[in-house]
Amino acid sequence: MPQISQLAETYVSQIFWLLVTFGFVFFVVGKLMVPRVLSTIDQRDQSVAGDLAAAEAARAAADQVEEDWRVKENAAREAAQKRIADARAQGVAAAEKSLAKSNAENEARMLSAETRILDASIAAMSEIEAVAADAARDIVARLSGASVTADEAKQAVKAALNG
Repeated sequence: MPQISQLAETYVSQIFWLLVTFGFVFFVVGKLMVPRVLSTIDQRDQSVAGDLAAAEAARAAADQVEEDWRVKENAAREAAQKRIADARAQGVAAAEKSLAKSNAENEARMLSAETRILDASIAAMSEIEAVAADAARDIVARLSGASVTADEAKQAVKAALNG
């Protein structure tokens, strides 16, 4: 086999070129390509770190804005509740005032009505007494033929009504 016999003659040459090629590739990759890749990775890491810092700052700002909003919302809610309470108090005061005025008017009307009723009762009673006195005089005159004065008839009717 002639190929095997040539192996010893070309072996050293092949190893030399293998080392030269490997060295060249090592130099190109190690000195030219790797630094570029590492610088790209560093730039990306710096960009990500910057983005994370910006996001953290934005989150902190958003948290502060939210906290300010909550404080304003609570203040507005308290103000609204105070206004509602004031309106209720004013409504209750107005209702009580109106109710007191209506009660006073009703009391005055009732007192006036009671006075009119009492006056009407007194007037009716005096009319009843007068009619009863006239009727009693007529009845006595018809039944007994005796004459009774108006004063005597009135006194008799009063005694009968009160007794």
